[in-house]
Amino acid sequence: MSATATSTPPPSAPKVSGGKGGRVRLSFPVVLLIIAGALLALAAVRAITGAQDVTSSGQISAALAMAVPIGLAGLGGLWAERAGIVNIGLEGMMILGTFFGAWAGWQTNPWIGVLAGVLGGMLGGLLHAVATVTFGVDHIISGIAINILALGFTTYFAKLWFNSGEAMAKGGSPKQSPPSDSITTVTLPGVSDWLKTIENHEWFFVSDLAGILGGLVTNVSLLTIVAALLFVATFLVLWKTAFGLRLRSCGENPIAAESLGVNVYKYKYIAVIISGGMAGLGGAFLSLVTSHIYNEGQTGGRGYIGLAAMIFGNWRPGGLAMGAGLFGYADALQLRNGGQSVHALLLLLVVVLIGLAIWKFYRNSYLQAAVSAAIGALVLVWYLGTDTVPTEFVTATPYVVTLLVLSLSAQRLRMPKADGMRYRKGQGK
Repeated sequence: MSATATSTPPPSAPKVSGGKGGRVRLSFPVVLLIIAGALLALAAVRAITGAQDVTSSGQISAALAMAVPIGLAGLGGLWAERAGIVNIGLEGMMILGTFFGAWAGWQTNPWIGVLAGVLGGMLGGLLHAVATVTFGVDHIISGIAINILALGFTTYFAKLWFNSGEAMAKGGSPKQSPPSDSITTVTLPGVSDWLKTIENHEWFFVSDLAGILGGLVTNVSLLTIVAALLFVATFLVLWKTAFGLRLRSCGENPIAAESLGVNVYKYKYIAVIISGGMAGLGGAFLSLVTSHIYNEGQTGGRGYIGLAAMIFGNWRPGGLAMGAGLFGYADALQLRNGGQSVHALLLLLVVVLIGLAIWKFYRNSYLQAAVSAAIGALVLVWYLGTDTVPTEFVTATPYVVTLLVLSLSAQRLRMPKADGMRYRKGQGK
């Protein structure tokens, strides 16, 4: 055998797409099976516990309304982080969106308010871009500063603009704006009533499915439809166009992108400004659709939850939408029914934890399997020994779900390689 032959490295083994040692990629049929399994589990929880609101159309409609601002904030985070900029300032940009949306909405019409909310969020995004891209400020520090500045700005100007003259006469105060008109809602005629009839029969799974579908086609705000279209548009732009490829290259390897002629600064600026606009739109949704007024503190940390939904979705629009739906469902559940429905979902949590324990055991992660099984047993004891859950836990449900979901999905995440890193033009030369 020649020296050349002996020095040739063996071919690398192909990547495993499944099994115990490989990384499993979820195909579309598998995703559908997971969704069907989740619906079946919810139907079983409703049938066993009698908590009818778990899959009711009213609950799903409320969950959709709660999911939209979370999803829009997460979409803003996705745009920024795909370009390599961590945007902790989403919360502040949402606050600016709620304020400017309500301020313009009550004086003109709600659609002008939507535009004003987007522009307010874009202003916050521009400030973040100047700090991080131009001056190289740490992304986390800049984002926290924007959150603080946005809160101080809106608190000051709410007292100035909503607490005098015409604003007070129409219901304004130092902490809230006068109400704005409603944005039009749409309902599928005939279909909504038919689904409601099936839901009222309380048939196992069939009525649950009808309730879920009914909530998605009844009294849906036009702004919700706009938000759904933005998810589709984000996927098409970022993954199906040359512009999106260049933008994502700035988040993966900006030095290589620069060597190929990409203006990295320009793409980062565009991404972060769009990010702020998305967050601002989420804030405007809160003040113009959810409540019709600006209220101090009404974002309630949804900017941070949006970031969690983005991470859960592995920096992809589809996964982000699923995460936003999950967090929106938890948020709506604690707002509508308090302890009874949350208590019913403890049974579902037991099933999830036991299933996780079995999966971890199969993957030879014996310690994690034991921990999951032990927690599942404790939750089961809690469920069997109580009829409701404390009010404090009910209020914290969205945040508990956020932590639980992130802890379960953390091992399969893959962030952009240059996310959060400082970049200076010409640094690779």
